[in-house]
Amino acid sequence: MPKSFKIISLGCKVNQYESAYLKERLARAGWRQAGATETADVAIVNTCIVTQKASHQSRQAIRKAIRENPGITIAAIGCYAQVLPGELSEVSGITLIADNTRKGQLPELLLAVEKSEETTVLSNDFETGMPFEPLPIDAFPDRTRAYLKIQDGCESFCSYCIVPLARGPYRSLSPKKVLSMIESLANAGHKEIVLTGIHLGKYGIDQKGGVNLYRLLRMIGREKFPLRLRLSSIEPDEIPPDLIELVAAETWLCRHFHIPLQSGDDGVLARMNRKYTTGKFVSLVEHIHRSIPLAAIGIDIMAGFPGEDPAAHRNSVSLIKDLPASYLHVFPFSSRPGTLASTFDGKLAPDVIKKRAARIRELDRGKRIEFYRSCLGNDFLVLPEKWHSKKKRMMKGTSDNYLPMVFEQPSGPENQIVSVRAEKVDKEWVIGSPLKSSVLA
Repeated sequence: MPKSFKIISLGCKVNQYESAYLKERLARAGWRQAGATETADVAIVNTCIVTQKASHQSRQAIRKAIRENPGITIAAIGCYAQVLPGELSEVSGITLIADNTRKGQLPELLLAVEKSEETTVLSNDFETGMPFEPLPIDAFPDRTRAYLKIQDGCESFCSYCIVPLARGPYRSLSPKKVLSMIESLANAGHKEIVLTGIHLGKYGIDQKGGVNLYRLLRMIGREKFPLRLRLSSIEPDEIPPDLIELVAAETWLCRHFHIPLQSGDDGVLARMNRKYTTGKFVSLVEHIHRSIPLAAIGIDIMAGFPGEDPAAHRNSVSLIKDLPASYLHVFPFSSRPGTLASTFDGKLAPDVIKKRAARIRELDRGKRIEFYRSCLGNDFLVLPEKWHSKKKRMMKGTSDNYLPMVFEQPSGPENQIVSVRAEKVDKEWVIGSPLKSSVLA
């Protein structure tokens, strides 16, 4: 019987992509993915450490895997394993702890440690100038939307962030390999690809020939793949006017920008070691909104950073209220050992942080509804994803500008881009009517 495996993935889109690679790689090696209620031979937990909550969830997932699969090989990999392997080694029952540089070697490593009664820890520091490790996949588990990791590493060292320690220096997938992998995913039937990276706006900084994200997108556009591309999060000082113009002009590029703000107060931004001011951020968002009025503009915002006094919090609330933002991702400050912010004075009480995060989440709810209503009466290209109500033949999907849409689709999911008119807002959904199917050419 072939060996069976389970993969539990936590955290960002990059982690999800890497887990998809591991699933495909193990299947190619003759392994079988175990069912949800089945005991596997190997359980792999791809961990996250970006916040205290993420670390806690990673430990919970590991302990659950050990509890539900007694006596099997348990592998803890990813960012937690990279930064705090010693802390993970204190969890009884883990067979292998492997850092972020070893995901491509994991099938061989699992075979090497399967009979071991002691925990094997494989953890090294990153090396300057190390190359990008391609982790190619032929298809993503979701047959409609796929993620594609094209960049890794971060060297910004924002004072609150552990990611540079978890992901190492900037490195990028070569343009030639990006095009090849997009072609493979298109041939597998995917109609949307999300380009992902740890610091996506730094794509190409380690490559020869002056390639950057904008030039990569121009290369992709010339290939006329039968799908659309969505960009994951990009820093505000890495969105040049020509990138905005490209998104405005090309239908194969989703009208969607996700931009970390983190704070609406310049003093807090400076302590965060962010490289822009609130004025520059506002100018960028207003430029996008003028150039692409129905573009989705998502914003990351942190509540309760050390030294964020009531005036600074009010500045954030006031700035967000006036911005043409479409939605907010709200993060309570989480102190991470090893970061500069963990040493700062002025830490806020947990109940204060919770209250401030709740206030900003109220703004998020209002921003989403306001954006949805602004889109009514317009037609959007929507990727059907799954049934909203099979009995009523209602599908749900996502528009190019990130609207969560529900619409009648009598024939069911066909994995084709559909043109849908937005007609009304119903709670967290935009209800629409399909006009015609249209495959991107």
